[in-house]
Amino acid sequence: MTSSTIKVGVVQQAVADNDKATNWENSARRVAELASQGCECILLQELHSTLYFCQNEDTDAFDLAEPIPGPATEFFGALAEKHNIVLVTSLFEKRGSGLYHNTAVVFDRSREIAGKYRKMHIPDDPGFYEKFYFTPGDTGFTPIDTSIGKLGVLVCWDQWYPEAARLMAMAGADLLFYPTAIGWDVNDSDEEQARQFGAWQTIQRGHAVANSVPVIVANRTGFEVSPTPNDPGIQFWGQSFIAGPQGEILAQADSDQEQNLCVELDMTRTEKIKRIWPYFRDRRIDAYDDLTRRWRD
Repeated sequence: MTSSTIKVGVVQQAVADNDKATNWENSARRVAELASQGCECILLQELHSTLYFCQNEDTDAFDLAEPIPGPATEFFGALAEKHNIVLVTSLFEKRGSGLYHNTAVVFDRSREIAGKYRKMHIPDDPGFYEKFYFTPGDTGFTPIDTSIGKLGVLVCWDQWYPEAARLMAMAGADLLFYPTAIGWDVNDSDEEQARQFGAWQTIQRGHAVANSVPVIVANRTGFEVSPTPNDPGIQFWGQSFIAGPQGEILAQADSDQEQNLCVELDMTRTEKIKRIWPYFRDRRIDAYDDLTRRWRD
């Protein structure tokens, strides 16, 4: 770490259409607001350039993908340089003909790409048909070095896997970041919706606790109509949040509106927590071989 405190920001955004320029300008305005509040590091949500196109399987949606570098990385790199910030972005990457990834790209106070992470865990559920679009990542669980420290950047479905968070922490990640696009089936009961949100937030707070690092989560908000007739669409539940190294909620957005979060993190406290809760000291790595198996028969 290069500083004892870091002010981090989160942008929670609604997306109305696939007009990238309009969506980028909305992000840029919100990034500027957070930068004016002193945020040194800002996280945008998953696939913030367009609608969440994975509600169905449509080969035309591949036209939304971009190479790296490309128009999106040029725009957001310039934004990071303008505001002198570390910026964590998310895009639909066209790596090659017929090869696409869900990719987070980090800029460190300049137009240059500091690093990228390709989403490793790819879901395939009703309304979330990501396996049709994304090849699993091959960048591994490696933190990205920046001027504010090592960033453990993961993406959405990765957030349900303690192994991913652990491996990032083991490689020295100072903070964990999760750009996210998750929401409810509008036909679910209020009770079921509450259970789903509770599970989502709890497991990420658990990653903070188990690894003694802050967790920063940006989720999208708003309702997005499904292109499939008679499909209910997705009500993205927002509620982006920032948690401290004991899983404590430091800031949380509302469920139904665009919103910014800004929190100053005391990284010396993170170090103190690691000293009094020495999970890494007491791990029984001699007994964990079976974790690399799919199942124990």
